[in-house]
Amino acid sequence: MTIVLFIIVLALLILTHEFGHFIVAKLGGIRVDEFGLGLPPRAVGKKFGETIYSLNWLPFGGFVKIFGEDPNEENTNGPDSARSFVNKPKWLQALVLAAGVSFNLIFAWILISINLMIGMPIATDGGVPVGMTVHREMLAVVNVLKDSPAALGGLKSGDQLLSLFSGKEKATDLSADSVRNFVKRFPNQEVKVEYSRKGALATTSFATVIPKTNSSSSDAMIGIAMQKIGLVSAAWWQAPFYGLYFTYHMIINTFLSFGDFFSMIFTEGRGALAAVSGPIGIYSLMNDASKMGLVYVLNFMVVISINLAIINLLPFPALDGGRLLFVAIEAIIRRPIKPSIANALNMIGFVLLILLMIIIAVSDIAKLL
Repeated sequence: MTIVLFIIVLALLILTHEFGHFIVAKLGGIRVDEFGLGLPPRAVGKKFGETIYSLNWLPFGGFVKIFGEDPNEENTNGPDSARSFVNKPKWLQALVLAAGVSFNLIFAWILISINLMIGMPIATDGGVPVGMTVHREMLAVVNVLKDSPAALGGLKSGDQLLSLFSGKEKATDLSADSVRNFVKRFPNQEVKVEYSRKGALATTSFATVIPKTNSSSSDAMIGIAMQKIGLVSAAWWQAPFYGLYFTYHMIINTFLSFGDFFSMIFTEGRGALAAVSGPIGIYSLMNDASKMGLVYVLNFMVVISINLAIINLLPFPALDGGRLLFVAIEAIIRRPIKPSIANALNMIGFVLLILLMIIIAVSDIAKLL
């Protein structure tokens, strides 16, 4: 069932992006030759007006074929060249190219607003905006180090910590600091961790961990990162405004994460791959989110939608950002870039992106093994 949900989610996100290009191109009087769900080869297609709406065999993705987006003699000087993308004003070209990113961000905002009406899980350590209601605040595990005492004991990211036991001592009102202080008092001794998984607070489990010291610290640790998580909600009429607030901060944090990733490429090289995921890694994360409930699936979609938008903004050939860069260069030099050069650069960029996806897929598989 998860694979079906994964395909639906991925299709929704990519179709949202492509619909942005499609609708702005249509409104701008640019000819759109095809709008496709999935990637070719085509399974079935139906022409309405001048546009073919198609369903394609490869279920990942979608596309919009805009007349003149890849310049050639026909769309530059042919009989219908007046409706070609390449012959439209630069401002309109930029709007069409930026529309996919914009629609992904708008979609993220809508999803966050819906989640806020349901009850959205967020970190509450730093407080929440005034006027919002916090429900079911808890201490959650957000990361478990590989081969750590916590991993060996069976704890996983997303588990909700309820209490700690060791001998006759017990801690129940947990915070990140209180957990750290408790476990460091029992090096090489068994500590029982009471936790809840998948959001089912009525059902609890116990993990046995043995705190250990390591080379970077003399304090005994169990190898987890923790955060206070609460479900925050807002009235239906407030949710869109709070949604804008959270969307803005998620966009900023995503930009910062991309900055960290690119700096890691130069400092850690191949180690930077550990910070990214391709379709295989995303499927694994979707599987975890689906087990935790609807709000977690919607949150996951928000994260992917914002990441998809920012990735497409990168000034790299074959991405929207690369095409926007070409438009900006043409506006500055006041003449078009030679079609052969633009098409060659876009093809090189596409090939490099495919190679990168293959490398990331191999890295995803290695993480799962």
